[in-house]
Amino acid sequence: MYLPSLDIAAEDGRVVSSSIPEDAPLAVRGLTVSYGDKPAVFSVDATFEAEKLTAIVGPNGAGKSTLLKACLGVVRPLSGSVLVFGQPLAKARRRIAYVPQRASVDWDFPARVIDVVLMGQYRELGLLGRIKPGHKRRAMECLDRVGMADFTERQIGQLSGGQQQRVFLARALAQDADLYLLDEPFAGVDAATEKAIIQVLKDLKQARKSLVCVHHDLATVSDYFDNVLLINVRKIAEGPVATTFTSDNLQATYGGRLATTHIDQLKLETA
Repeated sequence: MYLPSLDIAAEDGRVVSSSIPEDAPLAVRGLTVSYGDKPAVFSVDATFEAEKLTAIVGPNGAGKSTLLKACLGVVRPLSGSVLVFGQPLAKARRRIAYVPQRASVDWDFPARVIDVVLMGQYRELGLLGRIKPGHKRRAMECLDRVGMADFTERQIGQLSGGQQQRVFLARALAQDADLYLLDEPFAGVDAATEKAIIQVLKDLKQARKSLVCVHHDLATVSDYFDNVLLINVRKIAEGPVATTFTSDNLQATYGGRLATTHIDQLKLETA
């Protein structure tokens, strides 16, 4: 089924659109974000499918992280709409978990690993809420899922980059969300951590969750993801990896020599 017109609010307050499937976990229409006079994202339409792993792919400065932040309300768009499960962001925020870029986090903040993961339950705890045994048990279960159960008392700043990324994934798991947005979850991690993270993401998909990842490694797109959104300020293409992640679309996204290098590498790896 499809929802009715984007500019008409339904009786229950939802903002709806004829071109957006009713079960779409995330959809943007006409989204434009600008830093100063230069648009970082320009008039992007995209629909992210339910129960899929979707990659947002493009060159540096293409607006990938900005698009994700606009979907979260972290940055304010100049124009456009964001729908989360057919509702405005403010009404569906509880259904989203976010894993930021590791480089954007203040790792000097004095917090233990267990404290960081408990933050994923802040909507239940509140600002001054009392931590109950059930909260800590859930946090430990999430740490165990990412292989970090033995590091609960370690200061977050004392961990390696891959360990820090696992902890932030555990925090997202603790939210028990329906939609997971991850900004370069594999950046700067070792091979073992990357393998652990992708397994957790695939397990979430198996549990009928929806996942959207900003991703930079073209060589792993076909192995890791179901769908892909190719972007370079504007949307270039979106759809299943098998039909969308093509040489022509990569050339249009990256252009010139960079695209040729990536395409040649992909051909060698898939030969």
